[in-house]
Amino acid sequence: MFSPWYRWARRHGGGEPTNHCTMNLALYGRGGKRWAMTERPAAALSRDADHLRIGPSSLAWDGATLTADINETTAPIPTGLRGTIRLHPDALSDHVVALDGAGRHLWSPIAPGARVTVEMHNPGLAWRGHAYFDTNAGDEPLEEGFRAWDWCRARLQDGVAVLYHGERRDGARFCTALRYDAHGHANPIEAPPAATLGRNAWGMRMGTLADAGCTPHVVERLEDAPFYARSVISTRICGEDVRAVHESLSLDRFVSPWVQVMLPFKAPRWK
Repeated sequence: MFSPWYRWARRHGGGEPTNHCTMNLALYGRGGKRWAMTERPAAALSRDADHLRIGPSSLAWDGATLTADINETTAPIPTGLRGTIRLHPDALSDHVVALDGAGRHLWSPIAPGARVTVEMHNPGLAWRGHAYFDTNAGDEPLEEGFRAWDWCRARLQDGVAVLYHGERRDGARFCTALRYDAHGHANPIEAPPAATLGRNAWGMRMGTLADAGCTPHVVERLEDAPFYARSVISTRICGEDVRAVHESLSLDRFVSPWVQVMLPFKAPRWK
């Protein structure tokens, strides 16, 4: 959905989605950051109900575990990125949220809570921990439906909280605040007040929702881009002090010419 090649194709009368597919992987840690997002044509794609293959990487679902076999090349400096990731959902959810009034943009947290096992061969890394798995779907490009949004997910003592808020393209604000229990059931909660997180390294505004009286702050910056930021934040949600994964997105910046010129360096295309 952030492909400069897909956007260029749409503007020139094309834009078949299956001709612009990618397996994106980002690693963060003491060994540095590694990023792979190589776009591939439809000939590199194969899929059925339980399998998805894009070039040399694949996903497979056996009813209990989602296994990702990764074989990619990083960008902008090319190095190998290979390993296996296994996601074990605590429970599966069929809850779907329309982020816009017309239902053109849908979001669904398939596994609000999960366990993950990571075994990377290049670089040599391995760990286990908590995980999350969701999906977005839409009938129009994101930039046509929204100007900006912020997203936050935190593991609570009993369940998972997910917060979405932002501005649609027509200027209307939207807000979704949900708490998922151990069985994957979604329970709406009263949306906390809006709070600022300042700006990222590119001057993009970042915000979130947090309990009244809390001043959230960024603990670790994972991705800093002109139109997107991913961070670990310290905040308070549902009365609990938590560390949360947070994202800020500016679609106004994404469509700007200077950002579109930069994107191919992080998202090259294989033909």
